[in-house]
Amino acid sequence: MMKHPDQRVGIFVDVQNMYHSAKNLYNARVNFKEILKAGLANRKLVAAIAYVITSPTKEEAPFFEALDKSGYKVKTKDLQIFPGGAKKADWDVGLAVDAIRMSHKLDVVILVSGDGDYIPMAEYLQNNGTQVEAIAFGESSSRNLIEKVDDFTDLSKDKKRYLMKIK
Repeated sequence: MMKHPDQRVGIFVDVQNMYHSAKNLYNARVNFKEILKAGLANRKLVAAIAYVITSPTKEEAPFFEALDKSGYKVKTKDLQIFPGGAKKADWDVGLAVDAIRMSHKLDVVILVSGDGDYIPMAEYLQNNGTQVEAIAFGESSSRNLIEKVDDFTDLSKDKKRYLMKIK
């Protein structure tokens, strides 16, 4: 798998997936700034987008600000609460559409998620000449996604770098 300085890179972060994986696996938070650095690997950054869900209380605003200061464009979507209390919060389709829409400007799409729902996106991009890499925690990642992408970075192998203690 080739990584060279002239590659144009887009990084697409499923924040909910990463947040819950880090919390459930390690009772920690993700160091998104380090993920951006590692994913970029001295290549040309075209876009880094973090997809987040806002709650009715807006308590996550400082976190979103930190993502912005770390170099990410933050895209927000409101948490959906249905009659009866069921909640829905995901950006899978939006992230996939953005990655495909931007792929003509990119040599590499980096998916920061281990969610197997992104396999069709990865296949589509690869079939159209775009290299696809994924960054996630190996223990909570789809085996099929790991096998499908051109490169997989397992954050669990360097917890000190990619995790922060919950305060």
